[in-house]
Amino acid sequence: MSVVPLRAPQQWSDEQIKLTATKNRRVAMNLLIEKYRQQLFRHALYILRDQDEAYDIVQETFVRAIREVRLFEPDFRMKAWLFRVAKNLCLNQVRNTNRRAAILQANPQPDRQEPQQWKKMFDGEQAILMMETLDRLSEDHREILVLRYYDELSYAEIAQVLDIKLGTVMSRLSRARQRIL
Repeated sequence: MSVVPLRAPQQWSDEQIKLTATKNRRVAMNLLIEKYRQQLFRHALYILRDQDEAYDIVQETFVRAIREVRLFEPDFRMKAWLFRVAKNLCLNQVRNTNRRAAILQANPQPDRQEPQQWKKMFDGEQAILMMETLDRLSEDHREILVLRYYDELSYAEIAQVLDIKLGTVMSRLSRARQRIL
């Protein structure tokens, strides 16, 4: 017999999902996926700027989550772990894409045009202006702003995802905000 959630998965706390896992791991995993898939997709999309690749990264993140034995342990920080795995997968994908681009550049093919994926990603002038503004920032500042305001991670979660101290998170956010203004 499976437990049917009475409310939207986004409203479930991580602790409630962990408690559900003690009774039914499959239901807990479904709740976890429903709760975080959109946030992880947006995060991957920001890094990769390709919807299909971002979708693949989110799928792979959850495949790894299913295999992670510690996922529902009381002290395990699921959200930070998910974001860290997704980020690392994205960075690996970017690295692989850059390698392929270097190979293609060394062996050019006639009439090959590269699509501008970022144009497909956002609609509207405001989104384009925001992306241009973020692109002018350093990688550290851009990443921390996206994690805080786009992915809505807490300072502590950002510190875990980036593997930096809480004070560093606060100072980078402050400097990033100043550079935008």
